[in-house]
Amino acid sequence: MPTLVLTVLTALLGVMYLGYVADPEENLHDFPIALVNLDVGDVTSTGERVDYGKQVADGLIANVPDDKIDLRVVGKAESEQLLRNAQVYGAVIISGDFSKRLGNLGVGSVVAGEMERPVITLQTNPGMGAFGTQIVHRVGDQALAEVNKQVGDQLTGQVRDTLAQTPEGAPVPEVSGAAMLTLESPVEVVSQEFRPLPSGTGEGLTAFFYALLLLLAGMVGGMVIHTMVDAHLGFVPTEYGPWYVHYPTASISRFHTLLIKWAVMSVVSVVVSLVFLLAARIVGMPVDNPLALFLFSVLAMEAVGWTALASLAALGTAGLLVNLVLFVILGLPSSGGTVPIEAIPSHFVWLADFEPMHQVFLGVRSILYFDSSYEAGLDRGVWMSLLGIFLAVVVGVAVTKYYDYKGLHRTNA
Repeated sequence: MPTLVLTVLTALLGVMYLGYVADPEENLHDFPIALVNLDVGDVTSTGERVDYGKQVADGLIANVPDDKIDLRVVGKAESEQLLRNAQVYGAVIISGDFSKRLGNLGVGSVVAGEMERPVITLQTNPGMGAFGTQIVHRVGDQALAEVNKQVGDQLTGQVRDTLAQTPEGAPVPEVSGAAMLTLESPVEVVSQEFRPLPSGTGEGLTAFFYALLLLLAGMVGGMVIHTMVDAHLGFVPTEYGPWYVHYPTASISRFHTLLIKWAVMSVVSVVVSLVFLLAARIVGMPVDNPLALFLFSVLAMEAVGWTALASLAALGTAGLLVNLVLFVILGLPSSGGTVPIEAIPSHFVWLADFEPMHQVFLGVRSILYFDSSYEAGLDRGVWMSLLGIFLAVVVGVAVTKYYDYKGLHRTNA
């Protein structure tokens, strides 16, 4: 039986952990990036109205695979709002003088004078994690390289047409090799971080590990409380090395035993949340809103701990395996803390809708990186934690009351 149980658990563990990290680019889907076109267009010397920014935006939309990237065409203000609320992983911003600079670049290749290359800014959202930033850079570099080539071909063709129209007998302007290279790749792509994270944030990983600490403290804490309370009540023996202790079995119902364990878990949640805040301060991790982090930590830990204890009360020893699968095996791959949800296999994505790890991570990330914004995930973290506590109470009370009503007391037959 131990061999069978461990075989099933390790097989599930291997499929979940290796499957979600093996090929994120192949699994990419609905990855949100904002596209902002600030270009106001320009009028050429011939009186023709041009809008190169729109051409570039259309080219980006055409070159970005829509089954992998969710390219959202928005304004500047909305883009910043989406970045602040952790709704997009980055933004592509076409500058307001894009057409003017591009036109000047074409003219400047044959007429002496100062000129500047048109700029497209690739803006990343560091609070969304290092892996998400890497994907934004990769997608942006690939799409913008193709757009740059298309714009360069168009601009080079226009310059050659202009040179071909030089009147007979007039000197033909020469285009230097350096100018031709610039014309072939005219767009300057600038990388920029939106609200860079301070030092001590582990490039956006501290939120994941802090959430992992809360989850493990709640789950492991629930199992430790379950075992130690049962030992003191005489339901299971306790061993300390060679010493063996088995207290007399107390006359207490399953329901009241669960109430005691929940009460202990509530006290532990407060103490451990303070311990984690102290640990964060010791290691130099920046926490701008310690009160919010403390309160959310207590709430999240109670939700996990109460659920774990309700599972143990309902299933007994089998509850240990259920907790392991629910909180660890299924929780970490669907958390979105290391690999974005949009870069894991689609058949894993549905787990993020209810898995505790993802909800805790969203709440912690919002507090640490996004000014405790409710829209950035704190609202989901709070409401899902409250829902977890509610379900734990309903299931725990219903099952233990039923066992007590049926006379299924915890006695040694």
